[in-house]
Amino acid sequence: MADSVPISEAKARLTELIRRVEGGEEFVIRRGPVPVARLIRERSPRIAPPGSVPGIGGHLADDFDQPPEPGFTEPAE
Repeated sequence: MADSVPISEAKARLTELIRRVEGGEEFVIRRGPVPVARLIRERSPRIAPPGSVPGIGGHLADDFDQPPEPGFTEPAE
């Protein structure tokens, strides 16, 4: 179970609490007796491999790394 700290204490000890969160601990921040927030470690973003997201093509043209044909212009934004 996560340790509980009042807002004023969390504010005064934020750097220490973040170090402890990096080590795997969790804290519930409360206003008086009422829990209002949870301080937890951020998960690393997961990057989906090409072709694994439905509806988004994962195919690259065979010539994707070649210079564009003469006269090619970028689409307008």
